[in-house]
Amino acid sequence: MQSETLVIIPTYNEAHNVKRLIETIIELDEPIDILFVDDGSPDDTASIIKEVGQQYPDRVFLKERDGKQGLGTAYVAGFQYALENGYQYVCEMDADFSHDPTDLPRLINQVRDGDADVAVGSRYSDGISIINWPLSRLILSYSANLYVRFLTGLPMYDTTAGFKCLHRKVLESLDLSKIRSNGYAFQIEIHFRAWKSGFKLKEVSIIFRERKQGESKMSKSIVREAIWRVWALKIQSIMGLL
Repeated sequence: MQSETLVIIPTYNEAHNVKRLIETIIELDEPIDILFVDDGSPDDTASIIKEVGQQYPDRVFLKERDGKQGLGTAYVAGFQYALENGYQYVCEMDADFSHDPTDLPRLINQVRDGDADVAVGSRYSDGISIINWPLSRLILSYSANLYVRFLTGLPMYDTTAGFKCLHRKVLESLDLSKIRSNGYAFQIEIHFRAWKSGFKLKEVSIIFRERKQGESKMSKSIVREAIWRVWALKIQSIMGLL
C-alpha cells in the first residue's frame, strides 16, 4: 500500500550513504516512500539503490538522469512525480546524513496537523545548530540568510534550508515550469513563492551535521546564482510576475 508521504533525495556520488539511508527511513514508525533522483553518479550510487530497493519494491523508487543537471531540476522532477502519484506530503532532504532522517516525522506532523503548509528543518531558528562546519562556511551561510531576509522580507531564519515537508496543495499552486533556480537558490525560491502565495511556513529546529562521506556540492557558481536570483525574485514579486 502506497504511503501518503514521499521524500525526494537527489544523489550524485553517494554510494557510501544510500544503503544506510534507505534502511534508516524504512525503519521509521512513520511510513515514508523514497524517491532518489540520481544524475548519473559514476560511483554506482544508482546500482546500490536498485539492489537495496529490491527488498522494498513498493517503498523505494529511482529516477535516473544523464549527467549532472542540478539540484533544482532534480527536485522539480521529484515534485512532478509526487503530484502524479497522489502523495499528500512531500519532503526534501540530502543524502549525506547532514539531515537526520529521524527528524522527518517531526516535519511531516507539523504539516499533517495543520500547523504549517511548509515545515522547514531550520539550522538557525533556535540559535545556531550546526556541527563540524568551518567558521568561514558558517559565516557565509548565516550572512546569506540575513541578505535574503533583508531583501525579500521572507519571515524565516534559514531561507536556504534543504530539509522540509510541503503539503501537496503548495506544489499544486506553484507553476513548476517557472522555477529557474538550480542550486541552493532553489530553496530560497520555493520558500519565497510559497510565502507569496499565502501559505504558512514554520521552522522546526534541527541539528545539522557536516557530511562524513563524500564531498560538499557547494561551489562559487552556486553562491553567485543565489546572490542574483534573490534580486530577480524581488523584482518579479514587485511587478507581479511570480
